[in-house]
Amino acid sequence: MTDGLTQYTHHVTVNGRRYRRPDGAVVVICLDGWDPAYLDVSLAAGELPAIAQCGLHGFHGNAVSAMPSFTNPNNFSIVTGVPPAGHGVSGNTYLDRATGQPVMVTGDAEFRAPTILAALAEAGVAVAVVTAKDKLRRALAKGLPIGARGIAVSAEQAGAARPETHGLGDLPGLVGAPAPGQYSAELSLFVLDAGLALLRGGRAQCLYLSLSDYIQHQHAPEAPEARAFLRAVDQRIGALMAEGALVAATADHGMSDMARPDGSPNIVFVGDLLDARFGAAAARVICPIADPFVRHHGAFGGYVRVHLAPGGPDPAEVIAFLAAVPGVHLALSGAEACARYELVPEMEGEVAVLGAQGVALGARAAEHDLSQLAGARLRSHGGVFEQAVPFLLSRPLDPAWLAAHPALRNYDIFDAALNGTLAP
Repeated sequence: MTDGLTQYTHHVTVNGRRYRRPDGAVVVICLDGWDPAYLDVSLAAGELPAIAQCGLHGFHGNAVSAMPSFTNPNNFSIVTGVPPAGHGVSGNTYLDRATGQPVMVTGDAEFRAPTILAALAEAGVAVAVVTAKDKLRRALAKGLPIGARGIAVSAEQAGAARPETHGLGDLPGLVGAPAPGQYSAELSLFVLDAGLALLRGGRAQCLYLSLSDYIQHQHAPEAPEARAFLRAVDQRIGALMAEGALVAATADHGMSDMARPDGSPNIVFVGDLLDARFGAAAARVICPIADPFVRHHGAFGGYVRVHLAPGGPDPAEVIAFLAAVPGVHLALSGAEACARYELVPEMEGEVAVLGAQGVALGARAAEHDLSQLAGARLRSHGGVFEQAVPFLLSRPLDPAWLAAHPALRNYDIFDAALNGTLAP
């Protein structure tokens, strides 16, 4: 056994869970930011034939994402099959206690668990990782043998793909489209098109495709832009299914409208409140949603961490104060948050704060640039109200597997695809 991974002839064991080697092509998709409401609206309108096919002849249900309901912790959970406590990342940004500086997770330095993808590649399966965001590509390629059995590329940095570092070159040429813009629907569609090209070219048998949530941050489920995007995604899911692949899809988190009726952001600035109550140097607030894609959310989400200064207020006093603030759903000690949500103690503060439904949390007003929202309604995620996510498979699930998983988590998706589906 090495780093939680054991290899066998017909299966691999990763982080205590056993996975069968796939016989045919398997495509697992992380539909970033896809609250179930998006599927509900478009399915009711009859606009998603491929996803509807999953519901009729495969499986369509809902699952619960890991907390906080952010991109990094959930993508890492999906590819490891364990919650953040098992892989070491419970946010996009955290405070480095040694340096006193916030650190953005943009690679695999904090990622301490082996991946299902690397295990399959080491067992002889050709694996491809295609992400919208390059920060995820760098992390999810952890342990992947880049080359004949390992490809890891991103749409964001499509032009930078090289055989020696990514497993292939000229990604735009493979897809037949130019590298897309960072803030566009095309970023996600490029990921799906790249996966389809790799599958058709026989370059990969197991693919993990991780999309962007730009559209969901910008548009509600009933908006024409959201529905058009979903139709385009559905078309590509149908194409993957037509190639004979088993397609499994879930999401890293849902999405909530966090604006007031007049369209202004509904924000509680936790840092400003703590300054007024306990003094300017008493606490530091970290927004773990912060990442390089600032126009998605302006660093506002449903979960923040409070780090208290030495000799400052008692955590219990801070918790009692914040719990009474309108717009705060929960204020917990860092230890209690870790126990309740299976988080990483090293990344938590003395106090964890969760926003009420429809409420975003920020640090201090002076530390956020509201212009990043570009006049759009604030739509974001991070708390317990964005944990519901779709759980889709193009083939039916074995009733015995379902009975053994009565409370589906998004990080059960590889288990479902590799161990739980019935033969076509």
